[in-house]
Amino acid sequence: MKIRLESVFISDIDKALAFYTDVLGFVKKRDIPMGETRLVTVVSPDEPDATELMLEPCGEHPATKAFKKAIYEEGLPLTAFLVDDIAKEYERLTAKGVEFRSPPKRHGTESMATLDDTCGNMIMIYQTHSDADG
Repeated sequence: MKIRLESVFISDIDKALAFYTDVLGFVKKRDIPMGETRLVTVVSPDEPDATELMLEPCGEHPATKAFKKAIYEEGLPLTAFLVDDIAKEYERLTAKGVEFRSPPKRHGTESMATLDDTCGNMIMIYQTHSDADG
């Protein structure tokens, strides 16, 4: 069993696609018309055949809206993305106007920061450190 597709609930596909590609740096992999909506996925440019992130419209479904609102208000990240250098990524994204709920903070062998994706989600970025990193 392998994970090849993950999703985030979004309210506007085009706005989400712009944020996830132009700001975060992912690239669009799929854009398939599906009636009134589209199936859109993005991938890391470094791993185009790895896990895809589906930008999933939440529409007016009450359960999805309630779930999304609750975890956003709690500041809980919906998903997380691995970065090589969290300080550098934090600076790059801040310069692009990304709002962070928390700056990078180290917890043991991980450093984490939480950002607002402008589509109603908190997203965590994290870096793994070796024990030698102190």
